[in-house]
Amino acid sequence: MKKKLVLTVLFIVSSLCLQAQTSGSNDGWLGELKGGIRIQKTQKLYWENGFAFDFASPKILDSRVHLGLSYVTTRLGSAMCTNAIKQDNFLFSPGYFFRHQKQLQPFARLNLGYFHADYEYAIFDVLPNRAFLFSVDAGLSYEFRIPLTIHLGAGYNLNTGNGSSRPGTLFPVFYQMSIYYSILKQK
Repeated sequence: MKKKLVLTVLFIVSSLCLQAQTSGSNDGWLGELKGGIRIQKTQKLYWENGFAFDFASPKILDSRVHLGLSYVTTRLGSAMCTNAIKQDNFLFSPGYFFRHQKQLQPFARLNLGYFHADYEYAIFDVLPNRAFLFSVDAGLSYEFRIPLTIHLGAGYNLNTGNGSSRPGTLFPVFYQMSIYYSILKQK
């Protein structure tokens, strides 16, 4: 699963780079591609850190709709050098950004993805450790005059875990901060 996701992300980024090199005009699909880190905290549970990408194009509602991919894990957060449960989140996040021409932009997103918890010991194999993610979040994005952007948001998982049919560590409320650097930007 991880290999397929990494290959998909590399294919998308390669396609965008190829489009950037072959496009001779400003009316192409390429808008802006940002990459960076995402820090996420589940309320009353774990810190999860990882990587995130954000893409916006003038051909998709005049750059108001952003498409995001992210991977966050406790392996880079609470589970690093501890015995906390190792869990991974793979997310696709289409979002709508209001006031897209301004530096401060409110946004709302829908997050779709996959959750996996690694309990490490065979005794826990009877517990559910996988789930599809479906959540919403909203927040503020600030674009600095340098090629740096920060997103701050709060979200709610609509399919939380109950421990018997879904993973028990999938809590409803989370907070996130993403720090992006502009990799490609249409001039």
